[in-house]
Amino acid sequence: MINIGMPSQSNTPSHDVADAPIGVFDSGIGGLTVVEALRRVLPLERILYIGDTARVPYGGKSAETVIRYSREISEHLIGEGAKLIVVACNTASALAVSILAPMIDVPLIGVLEPGASAAVKATKNKRIGVIGTKATIGSFAYEKAIRTLDSEITVSSAACPLLVPLIEEGLYEDDVTSVILRRYLEPMLANGIDTLVLGCTHYPLLKRTIQLICGPGVTLVDSAENCALAVRELLASQTHHRDIPRSIHLDTPRLDIVLTDSSEGFLRVAEKSLDLTIDSLSFRQIGK
Repeated sequence: MINIGMPSQSNTPSHDVADAPIGVFDSGIGGLTVVEALRRVLPLERILYIGDTARVPYGGKSAETVIRYSREISEHLIGEGAKLIVVACNTASALAVSILAPMIDVPLIGVLEPGASAAVKATKNKRIGVIGTKATIGSFAYEKAIRTLDSEITVSSAACPLLVPLIEEGLYEDDVTSVILRRYLEPMLANGIDTLVLGCTHYPLLKRTIQLICGPGVTLVDSAENCALAVRELLASQTHHRDIPRSIHLDTPRLDIVLTDSSEGFLRVAEKSLDLTIDSLSFRQIGK
């Protein structure tokens, strides 16, 4: 359910770090799958989400551009008082997290490392498939992360540039989507993978269709779910999680959304697919 409130004003950083929001960003709607996972594992947390809908997608842009966009949004979230930033974009996780993490004042978590770790734990035959955008697959970031954890694993990767537009159009179980998925997945299935990493935060919205194509013998690794679990672990280790609401006006956890351009697809996915309640929706220009 969506409640569209007034455009949110700049948040004053909380004196209590535990009551500060978790900042989350992505190039568009895909990061909502991370928000939904965070809602499940950290139901008391405040979340401030930025969807860079004016500059979507990141997957076809240069590394320098993705890093610049990620820095601009991270700085904006810090200015809003975020206690931690989740890079809910596999492309930005692959290209920007290692560069930005030493430069900012709060913890920065991407979706890539948790997903790679979960895949290594899941595989039994040491054959893992990865699907993602051209930029994510071209960076070889998943292969490097997986093989750092286990050098004996064979990784098969496929760039899937047509999937994000289909998801943005809400065609999750359409025949066209199934045909395209089969073309992307069949070479990896022929290589005998038993684990498949959904290396784009849009892709969990296709999980049911992907599982039907892959069959029960292939374990799907949801990068959004594993990222949310990593965030919970980090906050618990720093005692920065909201275990008990500490302020009367913060008793109800909030989800505040900022978009850099209007997006009907964003609202449709949030409402129909993820059942997210949005407390405020506003539009702001970030960067140049």
